[in-house]
Amino acid sequence: MKQVEVGVIGTGWVGGIRAETLARSALVDKLHICEIRPDRLAEVKALTNPATATLDYQDIIRNDKIDIVFISTTPEPTHFPIARDCLKAGKHVMLEKPIALEIWEADELIAIAKRNNVKFTIGYSQRFNPKIAYAKKKITDGTLGKVVNVMVSRHLSRSLGKKIASRVKLSPAAMESTHDLDFVFWLLEPAKPVRIYSQGAYGYMQAVNGSYDCMWSTVTMDDGTLVVIGGGWNLPPSYPNFSSTWIEITGTEGALILDDTHRDHWLNTVAEGTRFPMSTMPGEQVDHVFAGQMGPETIHFIEAVLLDRSVMVAPEHARMVMETYTAADLSAEINEPVDLPLSNRSIAAIADLKGGQKLEKVG
Repeated sequence: MKQVEVGVIGTGWVGGIRAETLARSALVDKLHICEIRPDRLAEVKALTNPATATLDYQDIIRNDKIDIVFISTTPEPTHFPIARDCLKAGKHVMLEKPIALEIWEADELIAIAKRNNVKFTIGYSQRFNPKIAYAKKKITDGTLGKVVNVMVSRHLSRSLGKKIASRVKLSPAAMESTHDLDFVFWLLEPAKPVRIYSQGAYGYMQAVNGSYDCMWSTVTMDDGTLVVIGGGWNLPPSYPNFSSTWIEITGTEGALILDDTHRDHWLNTVAEGTRFPMSTMPGEQVDHVFAGQMGPETIHFIEAVLLDRSVMVAPEHARMVMETYTAADLSAEINEPVDLPLSNRSIAAIADLKGGQKLEKVG
């Protein structure tokens, strides 16, 4: 059996899931972990029994025996420099979304990966949701005919929203709807987005990081398909689950409705009342099985390297998703549609927006 040595940089919530999954896999010869918080490093070390545990990610890069690296660091500005260094060192990289914070950063990462002939992918785990995989199958085999429109409504609990929004000022389109943009564009391949119009509404999260509570975006694809995606992160504290999603896909020959609201498992206790367990987007380990998407996604990348298969999410696709949610932010700010790919004028307006300038219509 082929085996490989693997590194995980960043072992918080998501990185911890990656590390535990890898520690259980027979495909992994040795696991190496890196975390800047000594207490968390010790905790994950006890859970995974790695070959090495370090506070400095350069130790992972300098170890020539490590072929594959999972980068699960926060805050998000760390993604580009760490991924760049790993790819330059000739390591295969799975990077959590977003691929980068600037389009030029994404382009540089893609170029380095191609130049060094290494596999590079982005963690969009929803493609490993069986419901999404079923939708892909029914579209591909023609059951639905030509897809006319797709609607996705995703909302997170306030506790998760605050946790995410507190570490970086990114919109719900960039941090949550990014997953839906990814899998919808995947479902609709080879169609590509050509226009987006987005609106946002302020509420609870505005005081946390100046973000909208929710954003709704309408995307027009180049084949005429209409996509509507809503994402929010302010469900009240009493809401019984972490993530709730509703998906509608209609075509010329049929329709597919996907209920991913996680209401199929009910837990009621004296202490907490009703809860819908196993409702986070990444999923969680439940004794001997993984309930959710991130476990299978993690193993898929190992197999893609060992068997020299294509990765599930091409980095060029992740760049397109990034460009789309960036355009959504611009659209919400100027209150008009934005064409895709982004024009130089739109890119300049986005730079002004990030710089805190008040924008007028791009025109």
